[in-house]
Amino acid sequence: MVLIQFLLPLQDAQGTPFASELFKRVREELTARFGGVTAYAHAPARGAWLNSAGSLEVDEVVLVEVMVPSLNPAWWSAYKTQLKQLFS
Repeated sequence: MVLIQFLLPLQDAQGTPFASELFKRVREELTARFGGVTAYAHAPARGAWLNSAGSLEVDEVVLVEVMVPSLNPAWWSAYKTQLKQLFS
């Protein structure tokens, strides 16, 4: 088994919270494909990084974990693209 972890932002770049339906969609998709998912949504983590202008940016994120039988890089790459579109 392989543990996959990724972060989803709670808000867009303007600070508008993402609709709960987006997180529900991710949960349902991953549960249907892999049989379960864990999202640490009640205690969001705070991320920080320097943007291209050198300014500090901060956001709140949810950690999502999925146990998969084996790593499928092509599928996860496509799913990453889908998540980028959903979560701007």
